[in-house]
Amino acid sequence: MTLSVAQIDRETEALVDEWLTLPEVAARLDLSIGRAKQLLKDHKLLGVRRGSGGPQVPAVFLQGKDVMKGLPGTLTVLQDAGYDDVEALRWLFTPDDSLPGSPIEAIKAGRHTEVKRRAQALAF
Repeated sequence: MTLSVAQIDRETEALVDEWLTLPEVAARLDLSIGRAKQLLKDHKLLGVRRGSGGPQVPAVFLQGKDVMKGLPGTLTVLQDAGYDDVEALRWLFTPDDSLPGSPIEAIKAGRHTEVKRRAQALAF
């Protein structure tokens, strides 16, 4: 199984406070590394390459032993809108005064339906 992961730019990388490696994601979710890779392939999680290592995932995407509620659906909508992984990551972490905060903060606060609506509007 090949996993294609985008290389991230420094500006986008700086938007994220904490990153997790795939083994760390697997441990936090109590999954095998293969299953964690499958979450990336299925766009339930988003991972990017930072430097020369393997894929890394923003730590905020995990809540307890689960993927943040509302994140997989939002990632699907962004992908359908034509966003690549780096663009989706940038959109999720860029502050939006009308939310207020960033879309990822709104998802974390339980406002994922509103964030998905905004993501759908990007496609038009």
